[in-house]
Amino acid sequence: MRRSLFLLLGILLFSCAIEDDTNDPILCTQELRPGLEITVMDAKTGSIITEGISVFADDGKTIEALVNADNTKTFIGAYEKAGSFIITVEGNGFVKFVSNDTITVEKDACHVITEKREVVLQSIQ
Repeated sequence: MRRSLFLLLGILLFSCAIEDDTNDPILCTQELRPGLEITVMDAKTGSIITEGISVFADDGKTIEALVNADNTKTFIGAYEKAGSFIITVEGNGFVKFVSNDTITVEKDACHVITEKREVVLQSIQ
């Protein structure tokens, strides 16, 4: 009798431990994803430029400098940061660019959804 009681108690505790109320679990990766990916082009030549270029994202609270990662042709930043951003791009020999419209970065259950944009800079001459 005592053995049956312990067996029943063990089965009951084990079944409670494995109970899962989630029918469709969401599995998220550990990676950080950029909210913004900006490509900068020279209007005169049509080529992508990164040398001497600075890109900034302003969400109204903070201004973040986007980074040109090694061996890439884009500037990335606003990692895992949802919100609305004004983009500013500056470079020697180019007219400063400030976006007229905000770029809205949204987030899903795990990460931000990267917004990709191209900015074309006009040369000063």
